[in-house]
Amino acid sequence: MSLLLTTFVMVGSLQAAKIRIALAETPSDELAAFFVALDRAKANGLDYEWTAFADEELAIQAILSGQMDIGFGTPYSAMQRSKAPVRIIFQLSKLKFFPVSSKKYSSLNDLNGEPILLHSRGGGTDSIANVIEDKLGIKFGKRSYVSGSSNRIVALVAGQADATIVDMSNKNKLVRTHGNKFNVLPMFDVDASDEALFANLNWIKANAKDVDIFVKALLSVYQDFHKDPTIIRRETNPDGPIGQLPKEVLGELDGFYTEAVAGGLYDQNGGGEKAAIADLEWYHKAGHLTGKLSDLNIDDFWYMKPLLDATK
Repeated sequence: MSLLLTTFVMVGSLQAAKIRIALAETPSDELAAFFVALDRAKANGLDYEWTAFADEELAIQAILSGQMDIGFGTPYSAMQRSKAPVRIIFQLSKLKFFPVSSKKYSSLNDLNGEPILLHSRGGGTDSIANVIEDKLGIKFGKRSYVSGSSNRIVALVAGQADATIVDMSNKNKLVRTHGNKFNVLPMFDVDASDEALFANLNWIKANAKDVDIFVKALLSVYQDFHKDPTIIRRETNPDGPIGQLPKEVLGELDGFYTEAVAGGLYDQNGGGEKAAIADLEWYHKAGHLTGKLSDLNIDDFWYMKPLLDATK
């Protein structure tokens, strides 16, 4: 049975080997900046193809097996368990998720012993719940799972849940449409990665020129949209995967990236050492990394050279 959901191949030189990119989700507004960066990288000679996998775990396994070259995700547990020298090279987005609830609750402490609706067992929102428990000394009640922030918002509005954790986009939609009926619970700041770009270190070094083009393109886009969030909509290829999204999604790109910049969803410098330190602390507390935190070495999880070279 194939693990692949969809594949989109950029046609380039037959002689050039394409970089095979493993996405952990199908194209969406959150990936619009990434595809703008791919277009810039293509203009500088990068030849690539991308595949959208059903979930992050499949994308990670595709990198470990050598089926794909560069992947999306935060494979800390896999990096620690695997003998493959997989390393992160760029933070794509931060774990900016938001606890939202009915008016029954007004703080995270009020959720002590209360049921909560999350994305998936062992996933990002599950790790956020673990860290909330650790930081605040509380314990959630029964954890139930419904994938997709939009679906959890539907459950909240329908009265099927009283508390959940959702992404920034769906939190903002809830506030706009039902702000008088629900609370956004105050949450501590998080600099840890939600999505990061990673690959086998041997492959990175063997393909240093292409990796350099890719990282420089990403960095330029991230720095540009922090100055002007409308650049993503203006540079989105209407014939590309983002350009084919519904008009209502495309019409919200300016608003999405404006809110994302204001909310700190993206690091304009690609994360680097600050993100790596935050990641080790976060994923250790979340239970994805084992052993003593003080024994964890950044260089075992991140390879900084491409990002440092891109900033020169």
